[in-house]
Amino acid sequence: MAHSIAVIGGDGIGSEVLAEALKVVGATGVRLDTKSFELGAKHYLSTGEVLDDSTLTELRDFDAILLGAVGPAIGSTEIPPGTLERGLLLKLRFALDLYINQRPFRSPDTSPTYVGKHVDMVVIRENTEGTYAGEGGFLRKGTPHEIATQGSVNTRFGVERAIRYAFSLAMSRPRRHLTLVHKTNVLTFAGDLWQRTFDEVAMEFPEVTVAYNHVDAACIYMVEAPERYDVIVTDNLFGDILTDLAGAISGGIGLAASGNLNPERTSPSLFEPVHGAAHDIVGTGRANPTAAIRSAAMMLEFLGEKDAALKIFNALESVPEPGLKTDEVGTYYAERI
Repeated sequence: MAHSIAVIGGDGIGSEVLAEALKVVGATGVRLDTKSFELGAKHYLSTGEVLDDSTLTELRDFDAILLGAVGPAIGSTEIPPGTLERGLLLKLRFALDLYINQRPFRSPDTSPTYVGKHVDMVVIRENTEGTYAGEGGFLRKGTPHEIATQGSVNTRFGVERAIRYAFSLAMSRPRRHLTLVHKTNVLTFAGDLWQRTFDEVAMEFPEVTVAYNHVDAACIYMVEAPERYDVIVTDNLFGDILTDLAGAISGGIGLAASGNLNPERTSPSLFEPVHGAAHDIVGTGRANPTAAIRSAAMMLEFLGEKDAALKIFNALESVPEPGLKTDEVGTYYAERI
């Protein structure tokens, strides 16, 4: 039976890298029944809509969503800041309850990172709360006495389910190690909730070794000694920042994949490369499809196609020769399946 997949190429290089991801999936023999959706900056500029309710309803019926990239060209002023982020990406996360953002980072053995260390970690980022929940506002906007507030929303329910997922993931990995990253010495309310919840859930997983790092210290350790990390769990904002750093130390953002997950499967999960739309290289063949391919492998794994996913993950351990174009990289990995 084919899996029904909503494909959102989005903007810039999004469609280019997804084409190669689908090529590699096809090489595994897994059948996908795909439908493309025109969403993103180009769609907004032509229609004035970001994500209407009818499209959201239609997306709910798919097994998974595969997204390429979303965003206008750098320097463009046609779209107000936050329009696409809140109206499309965050709307999908909130509406589909994609409360886990899972980002694996693994530097290929044949390509050590610039710090000379091998990276093999997964960051679990709580995906629907924190500062991204939208709590806040303005007073006296546009005046010399303007006030802007931006709150961080943390519920016991939301924090605990993210932490439980991270512990379960750590249990499935050989090292069985989980690090909580926060800023409990300054963010004494949110940090206290995260730390207490983490400590209580840890008692149910005695096989997992635990640690805690302040987020600023974690940034240092991640660069100097990334091998200390196995699984990290953290809040929405810290997770956003740390995963960009983790991408940089594990071979570049062009290799970084992600899954926005609904573990209960009450809605389709969404998989996407971490990189942006890169409008400046569209059509040049310079876009790296590796992150999109890895994201598609994560999608297969989540859909239960574990053998096919493992074939892709194993293929990604090899590194193509420099200078290959986008479609040639896709063919390189498809041939290794």
